[in-house]
Order: sequence, then structure tokens, then C-alpha cells
Amino acid sequence: MKEEKKKGKNKIYIAGKTRSRRSRKRKKKGREGGVGSGVEAAASCSDPIQFSDTFSIRKMNLALRLLPSELTCPTSENIQYANVNFLLFKPSVRVSCFIKKDDVQPSNYDRKNVTISCQLMHSQLEESFKRKKRLQVPLPLQKPDFVRTLLIDNYDSYTYNIYQELSVVNGVPPVVIQNDDWIWEELSHYLYEENAFDNIVISPGPGSPACPQDIGICLQLLHKCWDIPVLGVCLGHQALGYVHGAHIVHAPEPIHGRLSEVEHGGCQLFHGIPSGRNSGFKVVRYHSLVIDSKSLPEVLIPIAWTSSSSTHPFVGPKDHNISNALGTQTDKNVFIDSFSPKAENGTTRSPRVLMGIKHCTRPHYGVQFHPESVATFHGSQIFKNFRDITNEYWLRYRSSQSREKCVSSASRHCGDSYRSINSENSKVDHLNKVVNGHRHMVDDNAEMTRLEKFNVANVHHERTDRKCLKLKWRKYTHLASQVGGAKGIFCGLFGREPENTFWLDSSSTEKGRARFSFMGGKGGPLWKQLTFRLSDQSDGCSKGGGYLSMESCQGSTETRFLEEGFFDFLNKELQSYHYDEKDYEGLPFDFHGGYVGYIGYNLKSECGVASNRYKSETPDACFFFVDSLVAVDHKNDNVYILAIHEESSSMTQWLDDAEEKLLNLNGSEIMGSEKQYLHPLTCSSQKAGFAAEKSREQYIEDVKKCLEYIKDGESYELCLTTQMRKPIENLDSLGLYLHLRERNPAPYAAWLNFPKEDLCICCSSPERFLQLDRNNILEAKPIKGTIARGATAEEDEQLKLKLQLSEKDQAENLMIVDLLRNDLGRVCDPGSVHVPHLMDVESYATVHTMVSTIRGKKRSDASAVDCVRAAFPGGSMTGASKLRSMELLDSIESCSRGIYSGCIGFFSYNQTFDLNIVIRTVIIHDGEASIGAGGAIVSLSNPEDEYKEMILKTKAPAKAVIDFE
Repeated sequence: MKEEKKKGKNKIYIAGKTRSRRSRKRKKKGREGGVGSGVEAAASCSDPIQFSDTFSIRKMNLALRLLPSELTCPTSENIQYANVNFLLFKPSVRVSCFIKKDDVQPSNYDRKNVTISCQLMHSQLEESFKRKKRLQVPLPLQKPDFVRTLLIDNYDSYTYNIYQELSVVNGVPPVVIQNDDWIWEELSHYLYEENAFDNIVISPGPGSPACPQDIGICLQLLHKCWDIPVLGVCLGHQALGYVHGAHIVHAPEPIHGRLSEVEHGGCQLFHGIPSGRNSGFKVVRYHSLVIDSKSLPEVLIPIAWTSSSSTHPFVGPKDHNISNALGTQTDKNVFIDSFSPKAENGTTRSPRVLMGIKHCTRPHYGVQFHPESVATFHGSQIFKNFRDITNEYWLRYRSSQSREKCVSSASRHCGDSYRSINSENSKVDHLNKVVNGHRHMVDDNAEMTRLEKFNVANVHHERTDRKCLKLKWRKYTHLASQVGGAKGIFCGLFGREPENTFWLDSSSTEKGRARFSFMGGKGGPLWKQLTFRLSDQSDGCSKGGGYLSMESCQGSTETRFLEEGFFDFLNKELQSYHYDEKDYEGLPFDFHGGYVGYIGYNLKSECGVASNRYKSETPDACFFFVDSLVAVDHKNDNVYILAIHEESSSMTQWLDDAEEKLLNLNGSEIMGSEKQYLHPLTCSSQKAGFAAEKSREQYIEDVKKCLEYIKDGESYELCLTTQMRKPIENLDSLGLYLHLRERNPAPYAAWLNFPKEDLCICCSSPERFLQLDRNNILEAKPIKGTIARGATAEEDEQLKLKLQLSEKDQAENLMIVDLLRNDLGRVCDPGSVHVPHLMDVESYATVHTMVSTIRGKKRSDASAVDCVRAAFPGGSMTGASKLRSMELLDSIESCSRGIYSGCIGFFSYNQTFDLNIVIRTVIIHDGEASIGAGGAIVSLSNPEDEYKEMILKTKAPAKAVIDFE
């Protein structure tokens, strides 16, 4: 064996009788062969592959008993890892068009890129990354401490669920790139020259593998990476079949968010997992297309099927225990004799769907279902098995090849921070600089310097012009009920002049849904109002920022153009505040002053969507910076007044004045202030109803369009909406809100008044979008599934149970839960995202709803705005896959959603926030009241029923307006 050192890249290679797996020049047949080239490619490996009777077995009614050792393939040596090096991949935010030449290549579509980075687990990697080490051949074979995965994102909304699973299973987070980020020449450099990855996972996604725009580089990767373990999930599974000549066809029926029992033939990918009916192996499916099993080529072996054509609800009449899917695993194991469609009694079973395949010579696997779903049983075990397959593959290769391997580290992709790189060349240069230009830094201090330098989150969140804020507060025990509760306090302190006021109103606090209310008005010297409108360019094909108007407490206004958009501005503002945590020790809530307002639905254009088809009539975002407020603790009946100020000033006078007004509130004054709002100041003589933006027939046609998109695999779920409008004159908007909160109390209700914009928001939302508390715990509470309350207690309970057991509503809810898990997974620590409550039914004044709760621990390098941006708009208002679904909805809906479907809440100056979803809301703007409503369209949806559900959701707010007039 001859040793050769290449100083240019500071690597060590060992040249022996056989070529290195990745640095060798592979034979043309293996590298560039067409369909079915796997056997020829395998011939270039040094050891013969053992086939046994694989092909003869395959022809016997698919009665497969895969070889005990799978297939004997070359694998690598015990890997010891070199220096940590960052690769900062640039995942673009939208699939563009593709140019078909010899290979699929992305066009130069002008898109905004997002960059993600993270710091590696230093405690785990400390020893192995001290220096590059030469691997000695005689060392005993050992499995590496972690596995490095390249995760290809097909613009899906579940990719980061896979990311979270792999981070835990592999011991280090995978690298995530989107399917059009790199052409093959760029990607192959890191796969074969840099040895950056041990395996590849191809994510699910919308569309078909037959469409280049949908699948990107994945087909080339599956064709050319014959010697790297690959796992395809859903669309990735279909791509594995398609690249080898199988046909992609419509499934017998679209299945989204529903469960099926699966049989498997003992393939190593399913090691330790039971099989067959009643075995406990139920999987979640999100797909409309399938591989036609009759078209499978000889090189692809079926390894799993559905047990029957039937699907199962997650919670059924006899199954209210969901622990298996969320945690523990069943011990049942049913032995399956064959995949024959014949049942035990000789009758023909119902048609079954192919759920898994593997290549006969390559370490390539595919599963049609979603192992990453929260409701899939044994999903984590599949990823563990793929990790073990990868390790065994490379260990066998190491035992058969007397060689040394030079390992360069991969980037660790751990969520979203936001940075744009303008050209493809600069992207490649930047990546090469990170990988190759800093390998000489081997000592700890230099390494940390490099990590800090190339951690984009740190670069992006660099703080300038820091403002030191101080907080003062006072507490009044058991005062709330004495002064009329939150309503009495707001009317007494702010009701006489409600302009520029806010009220984040927990008007429904039962069952601990919400505990605190916050209210305030135009305050001290730090008070200001921000009004943001996207530019016309933002509504086209390019993102053009927008115009921000800032009104100070003195009334002066400044307008400027924000090229990077509102989220970047808000992030920099919050990052600029410096504070002392001791100031708010003892406060039981997280809002201590900061920004209160709303973010409109059209700001999705700053979160990945290519464009907005319709411009909003209302501002796209509007916020007050609040330097004084009143908080009410509904649980303990306490009242707090708070004020923030800069070190050079004081808010003691405001606190004294607020205390005096608060303590002087008495029963007669409260009753008088409330009577002012019992009736409008000016009543309308006619009580005309709301007019729908679309007729019943048009809405039903829109539902049918959604069903066609779902059938063709373009989306799993589409949250279709419309608007109801009604002209109003001289309406007392605060009186309307007080009437609405009495008729339809909700835990995340809100009142916002922006008189300069002629805008009032009366919100009775039951849904939390996202919350970040002081312990850095993120929580989302999506609602999907709604049914009207019953007229009697017995009917009400029956309707509640009907909702709980509805397979359609469970499917809707599960899809959004998995979507929110994905969104939180982008900015949360690996392994921290979990679902403490799945598909609970909550009851409100007029409806029962199905609610789930998702939580995770925020990464230290993610800001509050990063978290919101990663999840906005709320998945319960879009559907999945989110980006594709929003584009489809823009093409179906006939107007902008405006504030509806956005969020209302606060961003505290200390980087906490709490935001709702804007539903069940009346928007009063320019002499018109509007209400948005809609519902999630899934494959089980009935168009007539969807129209009725949309009308049901408008009932409470519309009736409040009509009754109040």
C-alpha cells in the first residue's frame, strides 16, 4: 500500500489496489448508465455481490423472503472524523422552471434564498474533531458515533420532521438542501470529493417525480449515486421507482392523514417491526399517486404493502389510547407468509397498495408512507434501521477494501435564519471557502472563532445601536373582580377615548385556555405606531420589500422603504433592546411591553411564497410600540401596571396616574361606562345581512377544484377561504366588540384600534398560532375540525363524540399537526418537538372544535422573529405542503385575505411573544365590515358540507354585527 499526501487541500489519501469509493473515476457504465444500470455499476466494486435466488423468488407470486443479510454490498471502514467544517447551503424558497438538457438544472430564477446553520454538538464531537487522523487498517471494525445525512427537501411541509428524527437517530443533524439548490456537478463534489455524507434521504413533496419542477436533482442523484445508501420517502419513494422505469399512476383513492396497516417481508429496513393485520404496525399516508406494482422492473423488489384497501382513523370507537404512536411500541409480531393477494380461505383480498421497495444491488430503499408522522407507529425504528443499514454497508466496505479514508465534515443544518446570496457562483465560492479554506484551524479557540464567523444566525442577528430598557411594575392583589374585571378596567381607563388602544383579551378562561389579558393606549415617550405596506413589486414575481410609516408619540410621521421587508426590520428592532432579567422577576406573564398589533396574510411573501396575487386593502402589518400597559391575571384576580423606559428617563408619573385611576374605579362608574356601549351611538334603520364574495355555487366549484389538485398530488390539504362583506355607517366599533365578546367569548380575543388607518379589529379567535415563553418553549395550538353545538345536553354530547371519531376531521387535524411539527422543527433543538395533546375536543359558545398542542425548545441561535417567520402563516390556514398550497389557493380565491388568516398578539421587548390566528373576526375598515371564513379541503371532503361549515364559522361574528346595529 502506498501513501500519498496532497498538500493542496490538506488531505491524506491512501492508494491501494482498489479505488476509493468516492474519489475514484468510475466506469462509464456504472456512472452514466440508464435504467437498469445498477448491476453493471455494482460490477465495479471489488467484491462480488451475492444474489442467491433473489430473482427467482421475486417471480413466485411476490412471495418474498428477503435474504437474511439483505444483499452483500461493499461498505466502508470504521470512520473517524476530521475537523468540523460548516457548509452553509442556500435553500431557495420556491421551485422555479427547469431547463432540460443532458441533466436537470435549475434556471436562474430570481428568488430569495434562506441560509441555515447550526453549531455542532461539541461535547459529542470534541475528541474526533481535534485533528485529521490517519485511519489504520488493522483497527477493529466499529460503528461510528454518528451518521452524516444529506436530506433533500422537495419543498415539502414535513421535511423538518424527518430532520428532527434523523438528528436524534444519527447523533448529529443532517444537512438540508432543496431539490433545486445544486446542479449535479456541485453536489457530486461534496458527495465524492469531500466525502461529506454517509447516506441520503429524499423527502416527500407535492407533485410527481415525472415533473422536473417537482423532483429537481433527485432523479440524477438516484441514478448516479449507486454506491451511497439512499432512503426515499413518499415522493422520494416514487422517484426511486420512476428512475428505474416504473410507472407512476393515481392511487385507488387519495389518502391524506389516514392510517393503514402494513405488511412487510422481513427486509432489514423493517427489522424489529411487526407486520400485518392487527399487528400494531399502522402508518400515516399522504399521497394521491403510487408506483404501479405491475410495472416494477427486475431491479426493484417490493418489500411492503398495505394489509388491505381499508384505512383507519387514528382514534376509533374502541381505541382511545394513543400511546403507541406517540411513544411506546407494541410487542406484537405477526409472521407474514407472502405478499400474495390470496387470503387464508382462498378468496381474493381487496387491492393493496405498494408501500415499500428496495433496489436489488444498490443500497437504495423507498417507503410510500410517512415514518416521520406523529401518528405512525414504529416510525423512529425505520430511521434507526436505515442508520444501521448505512453503518453496516460502510463497515462491510471497510472489511473488503484495505484503504484509508479521508473524511471531511459536513455542515449541520439546524433550522432557518435568513440571508440572501445573489448568484450561483457566489454560493459555490462561499461554500468552498467554508469547507476548504479553514481546515487548518484545529485548536479549540480557532475552531470556535470559525464557527462564530460562519454561523449565519449570529451574523444576521448582530446587534447595533442597543437600547437599554428598564421595567417598573406594581401589583394589586384581588383587585380585578372589585373593579369589574378586564372589561370594567378597559372601559374605565381607555373606553372614553378608544383611539390608539389595544386589548389582548382572554374573554374565555375556562379549562386554563388562557389566563392573562393585556390592555393599553397611547403612552409615554417610547410609544410609536408602525404601519407597513408591501410594495407593488412584492405582489409580483420578485420580492420588493415595502413602505414603513412610523408615527411618534408627538404625532410626527416618518416613512421609509424597507428593502428587506418587515420581518427583518422587526427582528433588528427587538435585537436592539438590552434589558435586565431581574426587572421582571416575580411577574407571572411574559409580556412586559413592546410591540402589539397584527401581521396580515400577505406577509407570506416574506416567508417563502413567490408572490401575492392580490393586494390587501388594509395595511399588511400594523403595530404599536407599547411602553405602558395594564395586565389582568384571571386565575388569581390580580391586576398589574407596567411601564418601560430608557435609563435616562422615568415612567413613575404614569404609574402613579394609572394607579390612582385604577383604585378610584367604583361600581357606579363601571356600570356607567359599560352602559355607553350597550347600544350603538347611531343605529341603522336597515339590518341588511352580509354579502358573500362568492356565491354558494362558486364556492362549491372552488371546493371541487381543490379536490382535483389533491387527486393529482399537488397538495395534501387546501384551506379554502372566502370573505363576507357588509357596508356600515357610524358604527360604534368598541360597542360592537364588547357585544361580540359577550356573545362569543374566546381565549385569544383581541381589540385593536388604528384611527389613522380608519381600522378597527374585533377578534374572537379560539386559536393560538404560536407562543414563545421566557423558558424558550414554543407552543402551537392548531384547530382543525369543527361542529355545531347541540340544542340539548344529550345531542351536544353526541355531536362532540361524532367530531372526536370523524376520520375526515382527524385527517385534517393530523395533517396540520405534522405541518406545525415541521415548522417548529426548523427552529427547535433536535428531539425537542413533541405533541402533548393530540386531537382534543374543546367546546365554545357555538361550536365544538378539535385542537392539538405542539411544543418544542427553541434553538439558542434562533430569534423570536425567526420562529414566527418559520411558521407563518399558520398551517391551519394554508394546508400542506404549505408553499404549493398557498400558491394554489391564490389561484382559486378571488381576493386578498388581508388581516384574516394572519395573526394578532405581542412581541415583548425581552424576545417572548404570543400570537393568535385571525379567525372569527370582524374587520371594520373604510365604512365596511368584513368577515373571513373557510375550511380545510381534504380528499374526504364533501363540497356541500364544506360550504355549510364555512357558513357556520361566520355565524357568530356576523350575527353580532347585525344584532348590534
